[in-house]
Amino acid sequence: MISTKGRYAIRVMLDLAQQNEDGFVPLKDIAERQEISKKYLEIIVKDMVAGGLLVGASGKGGGYRLVKKPEKYTIGEILELVEGPLVSVACLADKNYDCPRRDKCLTLPMWQEYDAMVHDFFYGRHLSDLLEPKKPARTRKAKK
Repeated sequence: MISTKGRYAIRVMLDLAQQNEDGFVPLKDIAERQEISKKYLEIIVKDMVAGGLLVGASGKGGGYRLVKKPEKYTIGEILELVEGPLVSVACLADKNYDCPRRDKCLTLPMWQEYDAMVHDFFYGRHLSDLLEPKKPARTRKAKK
């Protein structure tokens, strides 16, 4: 399950992408627009700066901005930075874990396939994709 931290991180990134790319955006402005506690956002953006997704500046004219253009960020990288690995079961979370049942586990291939689908889904979507919502597909009326 994606936590509020992961969802809010994406909202912060989208908010910054919608603002002036050259300037810094104050966190209080993001908090107001997104209706999220500024204190909670401070925790999230600290991780995002440490992870290289954002750059921050203090003082007058300070705030946060994206390091790259929105099309260069995947949703997967944002989520994994703040959430950790996007894996379904504990035995797949640690690559060095040597499960004694690995050779006879009948469910392992299913979890691996599921994790691959989740990975491909989130890493196949870029921040810029969310800025340009797709139009709903037209539905055809059934012929009588």
